[in-house]
Amino acid sequence: MFDRSGRFFTLFGMQLATAGLVASMLATAPEAGWSQAAPQPTLGLQSPAQQPLPAQPEPQQIEPQPPARDENPGLINEIGKLFEKSKSLLPPLKSPSETIDDFNARTRDAGQSLSNMAKPSTMVSGRAACLVSANGAPDCKAGADRLCLSKGYKEGKSLDTDAAEKCSPKVYLPGYKRQSGDCKTENYVTRALCE
Repeated sequence: MFDRSGRFFTLFGMQLATAGLVASMLATAPEAGWSQAAPQPTLGLQSPAQQPLPAQPEPQQIEPQPPARDENPGLINEIGKLFEKSKSLLPPLKSPSETIDDFNARTRDAGQSLSNMAKPSTMVSGRAACLVSANGAPDCKAGADRLCLSKGYKEGKSLDTDAAEKCSPKVYLPGYKRQSGDCKTENYVTRALCE
């Protein structure tokens, strides 16, 4: 029985000591409490009683401002920020009539460009030699033009080419060792698209 009452007095004594400590802290530091007036700055060694009070401006009517949104770093707040940003990134939606008008304008433009592209062309077959350009590569545009001119058209684009090796007759002699320069490759246009 004494043990229970001893614990009670010990617990009560600890709470009483804590309350006394808090009361002594509040009694020694009264200026640490929250003041109702705005704090006045002190200059030098003057006490607050020696400072003159500034003139109070007349109260002005202030429009009520919406309460500031508290910043909450949670997941839902971040998702909300994402939706707010996406509004500025996406283009505005058009009405159905504006969408149809845009579609019709694009279709009209595409039809005009297709009609400009659809020049009559004919594919011809034959064989015309390609010229060798300055860098040693074959120039088959001139060969395609010659092939189209031979068929009665103005100009052409090569569709298919062929290459053949042309050698001097001494290469075919028995026992002759082939050297560089004995043979050369010739390119030909075999099919062309003529206009």
